[in-house]
Amino acid sequence: MSASLLRRGLELLEAPGQGKAAPGLQRGREGPRATGAARRTKAAQEPRRNKATVKGRVVKSAIEEYHKKKAVNHLRANLQYMLKGRFVANKAITEQIIDQNRGRKSKDRPPKKAAKKKPESTVFTEEDFRKFEREYFGRP
Repeated sequence: MSASLLRRGLELLEAPGQGKAAPGLQRGREGPRATGAARRTKAAQEPRRNKATVKGRVVKSAIEEYHKKKAVNHLRANLQYMLKGRFVANKAITEQIIDQNRGRKSKDRPPKKAAKKKPESTVFTEEDFRKFEREYFGRP
């Protein structure tokens, strides 16, 4: 089948008014400048596509991307898992492990706990003071 017969068959199948104009009725354009002008007018009529994007790419929300890449805190789940176990380590051992894993810098060290001071109490009683007062000052 030749190309002309195929073209005619397609023209018959098209709805009237939707096909291109017959080749003889088209305006003749001569020279390379005319084709460039036709290309420019055609491009001006069609809506512009953003050439910076990749074909088929969907624009994603920045907020969704942030939430997707945000670090997740697994502390609660890990604590639940650890507390389900039956074995509980000795407090002294856990303190020792924590102390070993701390850094050597002073900022990594917890403040040292000051020893609790006992309330100051005297060895002497009130009666001893009165007795000393009488002996030293000579008052009755």
